[in-house]
Amino acid sequence: MFRAFNPLPSGKGLKKPVRRRAGVRGFPRLIVEVFSEAATLGTCASVLLLALALPAFDETTDENWLKKSELAVTFLDRHGNKIGERGIKHNDSVPVEQMPDHLIKAVLATEDRRFYEHFGVDVLGTLRALTTNVRAGSIVQGGSSITQQLAKNLFLSNERTIERKVKEAFLALWLESRLTKNEILKLYLDRAYLGGGAYGVDAASRHYFAKSARDVNLPEAAMLAGLFKAPARFAPHMNQSAARTRASIVLDNLVEAGFMSEGQVVGARKTPARIVERNGEQTPDYYLDYVFREVQDIAAKMPVSALNRVFIVRTAFDPAIQKAADEAIESSLRQSGPQYNASQAAIVVMEIDGTLRAMVGGRDYAESQFNRATDALRQPGSAFKPFVYATAFMNGFNAQTIVEDTPFCIKSWCPLNYARSYSGNVSVFQALTMSLNVPAVKVGNTVGLEKIAVTAKKMGLTTELRITPSLPLGASEVTVFDMTQAYATFAANGKRVRGHAALEIRSPSGELLWRDITDLSRAEQVLPAYVINEMNPILMNVVENGTARRAIMSGIPAGGKTGTTNAYRDAWFIGMTGNFVAAVWYGNDDYTPLRRMTGGSLPAMTWQKVMTVAHRNVAIQPLPGLKQQAPNVASVPQNQLRNPAALPPRAIEQILKIERALRDARNSADLPTPERNRAAAQ
Repeated sequence: MFRAFNPLPSGKGLKKPVRRRAGVRGFPRLIVEVFSEAATLGTCASVLLLALALPAFDETTDENWLKKSELAVTFLDRHGNKIGERGIKHNDSVPVEQMPDHLIKAVLATEDRRFYEHFGVDVLGTLRALTTNVRAGSIVQGGSSITQQLAKNLFLSNERTIERKVKEAFLALWLESRLTKNEILKLYLDRAYLGGGAYGVDAASRHYFAKSARDVNLPEAAMLAGLFKAPARFAPHMNQSAARTRASIVLDNLVEAGFMSEGQVVGARKTPARIVERNGEQTPDYYLDYVFREVQDIAAKMPVSALNRVFIVRTAFDPAIQKAADEAIESSLRQSGPQYNASQAAIVVMEIDGTLRAMVGGRDYAESQFNRATDALRQPGSAFKPFVYATAFMNGFNAQTIVEDTPFCIKSWCPLNYARSYSGNVSVFQALTMSLNVPAVKVGNTVGLEKIAVTAKKMGLTTELRITPSLPLGASEVTVFDMTQAYATFAANGKRVRGHAALEIRSPSGELLWRDITDLSRAEQVLPAYVINEMNPILMNVVENGTARRAIMSGIPAGGKTGTTNAYRDAWFIGMTGNFVAAVWYGNDDYTPLRRMTGGSLPAMTWQKVMTVAHRNVAIQPLPGLKQQAPNVASVPQNQLRNPAALPPRAIEQILKIERALRDARNSADLPTPERNRAAAQ
């Protein structure tokens, strides 16, 4: 059926099969290999970049994103006086077509010469900037296009990270696909911060030259265009010589880019711009930045039809308190900053219902717009301890509960007191008054760290609180704003306080669009009244006999707590009265240690200066809880209270006996005569 296969004998007519490989050889093969590897790496890089960019695109999911960002807000203080503006003045904003040609050219020549040619990311410009920077050995030229800078202004922060640059590039492409070049340029010119609290070229022109951007001449246009890079460094009211030098560079750019000839700019070189003197003017820019974000959040919940409106917002801003806060911080840093190696400070002042009266987010807004009151995360140190003891009071402790101030360790960590000594058995009242660390850690780990974190969150802390044994000593970062509203709970008799600045929003015609409905009596009760009765007498004693004596105000009862962190990186004082609550922080942006500054020194002194002004012509309200004070620690010598090392265990025992005797005497004095006689006999 089948024929058997009989291979040919070896060596007789047999040919070996030839195997041929498909492909290329030599130099073409090298090109193919390189291209293949590049494609693989490019695909992986694209996927990675897209993954990094996806969070940024979340900001663009709302189809009304542009309308929401085009709010034009005029702010009034609590008395109805204008204090500033924020946002886009789109009701009378200057269209690009009406801006002088030399202003547009000056901006493009300096910021993005190929703006009308690239697709959002200027590859050639970026390569040119990289080359220039490598040659100079430093960053002397930026590579971001105008579209990228607008993307950052609209959606991102100022952090200098690769992740942000990736997001910025993708968002620039997204903006280019949805807006025309002129629309992008218009938004950029309207949104950029140009110093002096002015956002946009028109606002800056009015601030520096008292004229509309429509009317600026070439020297003025050059000075304005020079502000985009670094408004703090080149703002003419801060450093006029630097501003004029920068304007001269802008004129060079105009000639180099071919937008103007040397003959056209020679007159501007000889006659530089003159700014309008504004002596004595001070805008509460940190406050305005905060309340503008607050208004943006409120507007986001309004109907879309209301988003194009020009808003007039009345705030709780108090110019007298703000002035006192600005002056107190500036004078303190000028006089004592070098001594303590302190360069920055922040303060927040609220009424006890959370209405924001004043805010300082840093020493100089023109130099740095970063708001240290709302955005800086710093360790509170011992200022966190009231949250620990408030939690303890809700779990069986009271002000007279005895805690051992003796050496102990949690695994390899052994907490120490500030004085590196121990006081033996102390009451909670004494432990918090003297700000002892060991009792706070013992109490915190006894009642439960998770419970303490929950209490602090309920009282107003919004940042992450890490559950570690050092939590009771303030190891987790917080903001000055959050600490202020959290301490307000003590002044508000245990009610949850929400810090806020806006009181009402109206249209230019006077139509009421929104009103704050804060009612402290209806707020959530996060601390029981008995906790306030235990806590507030201690906090008052901290001011009168403890670590914050420099915060004492004549005739005004006040309580509070100091805070000093490891290596003296942060110094705090947060205090309250029956009328106001305020938090003060001192430190350095780069976390450089202070020179042995404690919360009881400059922070307490600053608080005292500001709060003294705040209480002028104000009916003084009592702090809640002071009618049921714990035994008066005035029986303890004040020098012992200020120096933990002066309280040996035997002295503590004697003090406690005196306290018990005083308590028994007071209790027996309240008894009817027969009972009083029996008590005396005992």
